[in-house]
Amino acid sequence: MKICFATNNPKKIEEVKSALGDHFEIVSLKEIGCHEELPETGNTLDHNAFQKARYVRDNYGVDCFADDTGLEVESLNGAPGVYSGRYAGEPRSDERNIQKLLDNLDGKENRNARFKTVIALLLGDKEYSFEGIVNGEILEERTGDGGFGYDPVFMASGKTQSFAQMSTEEKNEISHRGLAVKKLSEFLSQKES
Repeated sequence: MKICFATNNPKKIEEVKSALGDHFEIVSLKEIGCHEELPETGNTLDHNAFQKARYVRDNYGVDCFADDTGLEVESLNGAPGVYSGRYAGEPRSDERNIQKLLDNLDGKENRNARFKTVIALLLGDKEYSFEGIVNGEILEERTGDGGFGYDPVFMASGKTQSFAQMSTEEKNEISHRGLAVKKLSEFLSQKES
């Protein structure tokens, strides 16, 4: 099965290809000729994921899936949430987003947080949604140099390493995106059989 993952983030594509295995041929936006920035104007992860997927389907006529992910920090009333990618403003910068998060948590004892991913899948005229959530905490400083986004400051519950210290395989086993992709993979496998 050939399907487009509606993202321009090569690290996300690598993570998802690794999680899905060889059963599916994942193509990028670039590979279908889509070079524009996808719309993300919703105020929920669901809205953004479906908005991106529908844009690709409507403009390029291909089956696709898109995701949106948010980091929700308890003591910041769920922020940065849907604005996680542009928390520190434009242009997007993982480094500035992490710094703003650490600054906003300075002096706060409660560092509980969770990552949530929503995947919107469009096959023909049907739409499906898959969700993955991982609970954890925000570390006081960056550790590790792998991953992307907030990975250097997020440690999942029961773990002793940040996401940035884990291999892609280790992270996929427990991460929000890994859990959502697993549901997507199981669903697509059933569709194929």
